[in-house]
Amino acid sequence: MLRVNNIRVPLDFDFSGLESFCIKKFRISLDNLISTKLSKKSVDARKKSDVHFIISIDIELKNENSVKIKNAVKVEKYVYKVDKVSGDFRRPVIVGFGSAGMFSALVLAMAGTRPIVLERGSDVDTRCEDVEKFSSVGILNPECNIQFGEGGAGTFSDGKLTTGIKDKRIEWILRKFVEFGAPEEILYLAKAHIGTDRLVNIVKNLREQVIQYGGEVIFNARFCDFRTDGNNISKVTYTDGKNFHKIKTDNLILATGHSARDVFELLYSKNISLSQKNFSVGVRIEHKRQDIDKAMYGDFAGHKALKSADYKLAVHLPNGRTLYTFCMCPGGEVVPASSEEKRLAVNGMSYFARNAENSNSALLVGVSPDDYKSPHVLAGMYFQRELEEKAFIAGGGDYSAPVTLVGDFMDGKISEKFGTVKPSYRPSVKFARPESYLPDFVCETLRLGIKEMGRKIKGFDSPEAVLTGIESRSSSPVRVNRNESLQSVTIQGLFPCGEGAGYAGGIMSASVDGMKCAEAVIKRLKGE
Repeated sequence: MLRVNNIRVPLDFDFSGLESFCIKKFRISLDNLISTKLSKKSVDARKKSDVHFIISIDIELKNENSVKIKNAVKVEKYVYKVDKVSGDFRRPVIVGFGSAGMFSALVLAMAGTRPIVLERGSDVDTRCEDVEKFSSVGILNPECNIQFGEGGAGTFSDGKLTTGIKDKRIEWILRKFVEFGAPEEILYLAKAHIGTDRLVNIVKNLREQVIQYGGEVIFNARFCDFRTDGNNISKVTYTDGKNFHKIKTDNLILATGHSARDVFELLYSKNISLSQKNFSVGVRIEHKRQDIDKAMYGDFAGHKALKSADYKLAVHLPNGRTLYTFCMCPGGEVVPASSEEKRLAVNGMSYFARNAENSNSALLVGVSPDDYKSPHVLAGMYFQRELEEKAFIAGGGDYSAPVTLVGDFMDGKISEKFGTVKPSYRPSVKFARPESYLPDFVCETLRLGIKEMGRKIKGFDSPEAVLTGIESRSSSPVRVNRNESLQSVTIQGLFPCGEGAGYAGGIMSASVDGMKCAEAVIKRLKGE
């Protein structure tokens, strides 16, 4: 099959006529053509007067040597094969059913290992009820929220499928998402997303396939302890809130996510090798969606072929710091992401349509051990907690989020009223200065960086844009150290996995890491 890259087409291009387009443009005879398929589609908006698409097309021919096409390369469809496991063995256990846990469970189930998944939160339908209760009336369930529950944190963060890693498994993961109910466009869009509203059913369908292959998913099951035999995992303990249950196993995949702080403390108490890890903190910035669309697309804003505009920015500043945007949610909302009582955290989320009034993004500043000045391996986690406690107090102590207008923040004063941009965070907000919950170096970097970003995107530094705090859960502050076999350097049979262990950063990279850990468990079960 040939893949033709870097094809420029107008916004009103008829994608239903792809076959006719290829025949004419590349002078292919109809008898030679087997199929055509769109393999990539991105928006080129570098010139606001000339916004268009850049696409790639896969062309299958009977005789590839009969044509010469510029920018064409030969490609083969990736086929993922799962080795079957037979014989007597203890069922592997997976802790966490987020992106990493789901795909490690799927691969292990396909291998015939009948994995057992322990998820501290509820099934996704019940989880949606708990999330809505928190958003509407401020009642937090510490065991089931935007961080914990079926689907993991990714379910309530727009379902972005972009990643910086290069791995063949990504193609298989995307095809699986489509099989479970995602739109086919995720197979070719350069910045694909699924949307929280669609992810709800997708994660349920994935769970059902795990069960069909012989796996088991236990909800409301909080992992709380493990035992070893010599230097090998031998037993896992979990609680359903009333009783404790034990499972004998030789292989434990720990895919708990970046917010399972009790797990970090458990590992520390067990002398499992951990290390400090850089992370970031900051706020969410909200603009009117139509203003961002206009800034990014110019006169093409509102074109029926264009989705809500996104952006990605990073500015290096005179104070030696960098401010960057993260998890940008076009046409989305800022949501309560707390998982611990009397601690406040926010995140961003979009539905598939991305048609809400505002667009938002995290504005983050990097944090390193030099900033919290402690050699304790969990110091970064304690630093996060301290900031979240301050944000909780700044918001009034009822999970209201502290907010300010950009203009007032720049002037160093507390806001008194909103302008054109109304905050989307629920259950409520309270005006407060970011200095009341963020370190001085973060506030200084925000002031410098927002001004610079305004030079890159017109209106980004609008005085009426809203800042909502605190964004503190962008990544794990701890790494659970593992070796080349993906096992803990301390204990055999323990596989630290995904974002929580410090080896991923988003749905796709976490899913890939989950597959890798599952493959490592399969090798171990087969004695390889």
